Amino acid sequence: MKIVAREIPPRSAWALEQAGVHPLLARLYAARGVLSAADLDDGLARLLPPDTMKGTREAAVLLADAIRDGRRLCVVADYDCDGATACAVAVRGLRLLGARQVGYLVPDRVVDGYGLTPPIAERVAATGAEVLITVDNGIASVEGVARAKALGLTVLVTDHHLPGPVLPEADVLVNPNQPGCEFESKSIAGVGVMFYVLLALRAELRARGAFAPPRPPSVHAEPVEAPREALTLRQAQDRPGSARTAGDACAPTPAQPKLDTLLPLVALGTVADVVKLDPNNRRLVAQGLKRIRAGALPHGVAALFHAAGRKAEAATTFDFGFALGPRINAAGRLADMTLGIECLLSDDAGRCAELARTLDGINRERRDIEGGMREQALLLAESLFDDNETPPSAISVFDVDFHEGVVGIVASRIKDLHHRPTFVFAASAADGKSHELKGSGRSIPGFHLRDALDLVAKRHPGVLLRFGGHAMAAGCTVARDQFEAFERAFAQVAHEWLDAATLTRRLDTDGPLAREYLRIDLVDTLHREVWGQGFAPPTFSDEVEVVSQRLVGEKHLALKLRLQGQPIDGIWFGHTDPLPARVKLAFRLDADEWQGTRRLRLMVEGAELMT
Repeated sequence: MKIVAREIPPRSAWALEQAGVHPLLARLYAARGVLSAADLDDGLARLLPPDTMKGTREAAVLLADAIRDGRRLCVVADYDCDGATACAVAVRGLRLLGARQVGYLVPDRVVDGYGLTPPIAERVAATGAEVLITVDNGIASVEGVARAKALGLTVLVTDHHLPGPVLPEADVLVNPNQPGCEFESKSIAGVGVMFYVLLALRAELRARGAFAPPRPPSVHAEPVEAPREALTLRQAQDRPGSARTAGDACAPTPAQPKLDTLLPLVALGTVADVVKLDPNNRRLVAQGLKRIRAGALPHGVAALFHAAGRKAEAATTFDFGFALGPRINAAGRLADMTLGIECLLSDDAGRCAELARTLDGINRERRDIEGGMREQALLLAESLFDDNETPPSAISVFDVDFHEGVVGIVASRIKDLHHRPTFVFAASAADGKSHELKGSGRSIPGFHLRDALDLVAKRHPGVLLRFGGHAMAAGCTVARDQFEAFERAFAQVAHEWLDAATLTRRLDTDGPLAREYLRIDLVDTLHREVWGQGFAPPTFSDEVEVVSQRLVGEKHLALKLRLQGQPIDGIWFGHTDPLPARVKLAFRLDADEWQGTRRLRLMVEGAELMT
C-alpha cells in the first residue's frame, strides 16, 4: 500500500478560512476542490433546476393529467436502498400532490430478477393500474416497457443507470444519463431523480392553478429553510381539496405541499447507493440531515436509527452508509424489500418500530451468511494467485453454496483486500436447474466495470446473457457452463486495461494532523459535514510509535500509540497482522465511548512500512 497526501491549494484554503470556515475544514474542503465559501452553500435555492433534467417537463404533464383524471398509478421499484427510498418518495410525494390511487410493486431479487420485466408488467396490469412509473430502474427494460405498452399502460421511466444501445419506448424517459440530457449532476441517485420529477410536477400543478396562493409572510414567520414536521399520508389525504377532480369544483383549493419533507429519504438513498457526492448531491444530503437532526423525519427512519443504536439528533452520512442503508438492503438481499418500503411509508410509529426490528434481525442473518461466504470466497480467490502470491488482474469466483443476495457485499470485501476488480457468482435460485449464474462485481479506480462487461460481450457473444451497472459496480448473468469463459475474458480485459500503478493500492489522505486538532470535539465537527463517495471523509496520515498491540474479538487489532509525542488509542477493524514498532498509519478521528466517558481514538485505515 502507498499512502499519499492530497495536495491542498493554499489560496483556496486561505479564501475559505477568511470567509469564516473552520481552519481544518478549510484545508479539507480545498483539497476536495472547493474554491469558495459560496460552493459550500447548501440552500435549496442552489439546487440544479428541475427543468434542466431531460424529460421532467413531459413527466410532470403526464402525471398532472393522470392526477386530474383520477387514474391508478403503480410504482415499480428496485430492491436496494436507493430503490426503496425512491419508491417511498414517489408514493408519499404523489399522494401529497393529490394522487388518490398510488400503489407499488417491488420485484423479488431471486424470483423476478432486476428491473421491469414482461412478467412484472403483467402483474402491474393485473392490479388495475393505468400508469406505470419505474424508480431506480427501467432504462434497460426494453422488453418490459414494450410489454407494458402492449397491455395498454402509460409508462414513465425514472432511472439513473447508464443506458444501453437501445432505449425503451416509454411514454416519457427521465434519466440524467440518457442522450441529450444537460443536467449537470450525472451522479444523482434514483431517489434524487424521482424527487426532481416531483418538483417538476408541483410546478406544473401550480401553473394549472391547483394550489391556493401563498399567504403573505408575517413578521414572525419561520425562515423558508426551516425544517418542518412531515405530513403523514393520512393528513395529506384528509386535507381539504388535496385530491381534487372535476367533480370537486366546490372544494377549497389546497395550499402548495412542502416536498422538503421527503429530503430525509432522498439523503438516505443517495448516500446508501454510494453515488458520487457532487455539489448537488451534497446539498440534497445536507438538507436531509438538517431535517433529521431537527426531528423532522418519517417514523420509519426514526425507528431504523433506534434499531441501529444510533442517535437521529446527531445523524451523519456514516449512519446512512453503515447503519440504516444495510438494514434496508438486507430485506432485498434475503427476504422481501416490501418490508423496507413499508417501514419508510408507514406513519404508525409502533408498526415502524416492529418493521425496523425485523429488518435489524434480517441484517444480522445477512452478516452471518456473508461471514461464511467471505471466507470461502477468499480461499477461492487466493487459489488464483501465481507462484509469487500475486493476484491476477481481475478476480472471478463461484461456489454452489453461495447466496446470490450477498454476492455484491462479498465482491466488495475481496476487492478491498486484494485491490482487484472482482466478480462473485452464485447459482440463480430463480432458475430451478441452476443453469444460470448471477454475478455482482466491484471495481477499483481506473477500471470501468460496465465498459469492461460490454467489451467481454462484444468479444465473446453468448457468454454474457445480461449485464448492466456503473463504473464501480455492475451485475451480470452467465450460463453456468460459460463461467470459465467469462473468467478468462474478464481477466484478459483487466490485463489490457490495468497497469502496475493502477494495480498498486493507493490510499489518499489529508496528511499529518496538527497536534492542536487531536481533540474529541473535532470528531463531532468533522462528522457533522457531508462526506462520502467522491468527497472522501477526512483521513489523516503520520508516523507513529506502536507502544503495544493486541487482538480483540479475534479479528481486530487494538493499539496503544504515540502520535507527535501524545499517547492515543487506535483500532484497526478486520486486521490481525502485528505492526512494527514504527509505522506510517492512515487514520480517521473517532470517539470511543465507555461508561459515559468519550475519548479520542484513531480508526486505522491502512499502514505503510517505513523505509
